[in-house]
Amino acid sequence: MTPYFSKELKRYNYLLSETESAYREAASRLGLPESSMMVLYAVCHAGTSCPLRDICRNAGVSKQTINSALRRLEAEGLIYLENTDGKNKTVFLTSEGQKLAGRTAAKVIAIENAIFASWTNEDVKQYLSLTERYLQDFREHLRHLKQD
Repeated sequence: MTPYFSKELKRYNYLLSETESAYREAASRLGLPESSMMVLYAVCHAGTSCPLRDICRNAGVSKQTINSALRRLEAEGLIYLENTDGKNKTVFLTSEGQKLAGRTAAKVIAIENAIFASWTNEDVKQYLSLTERYLQDFREHLRHLKQD
């Protein structure tokens, strides 16, 4: 059975796909694998360190993909991991990692900030409010989702 896609859902899926593609392009233009950019972005977002569980949760890719990126970044001397709270780990940027993050992830964050700064406060509030509402509604529907 072919699922029914409304024109709004088709448009939403298209925009979501194109947004993800734009972030992949940003990583490529900045000379990074997408997974490495995800790690650097997450750590920049948090400061100079970030719990590994937060990176995995927010990246939207498999833990294996993130672990591969971490091994690569660690081998290049850009990050290091420390055990915190028993088996939890935190990712830290080295000084070279901070420089790389400044040349890459920080540029993407600057673009994002510039976009929001160019919108009216009302547009930003509406965009964030509707995005949050969509996510909450989706999660609520997931609570009732069952396999037949």
